[in-house]
Amino acid sequence: MEKSGTLPKTGGFEKFKAVCAKINHYIDLVGSTLFHLRKPVLAAPVVYYALRLASYNQSNLPPQVGINLQATGEFASFISRQLAVMGPLGLTLGCLALMFLSKRATFPWIISVFTLALPLLLLLSNLYPN
Repeated sequence: MEKSGTLPKTGGFEKFKAVCAKINHYIDLVGSTLFHLRKPVLAAPVVYYALRLASYNQSNLPPQVGINLQATGEFASFISRQLAVMGPLGLTLGCLALMFLSKRATFPWIISVFTLALPLLLLLSNLYPN
């Protein structure tokens, strides 16, 4: 006979299985949440660095930015500083917009990361033209 007020004895294995099932449920919940938030998580550092590069270029580029550096060390054409800052920023943000519209986020995100090289190239080519 069982005494009243005491719990029935259960095996340690059943308790272990119950704890493992609960842990697995929480891991699945965190994993599915991160999967649904993957696009904003991927986009956040790209937006941050794109804005930082635009701010830096706004203050450090000359008023007339040369593009298409020739072998002679001269530029083929010039654009305004504002266009040299906003052009790459718009290109990066456009790639991120396509990432949010895309079913697969990885490829547009990688392209948006590569567009961060454009403001650096404009800066380097205009600071050290020779």
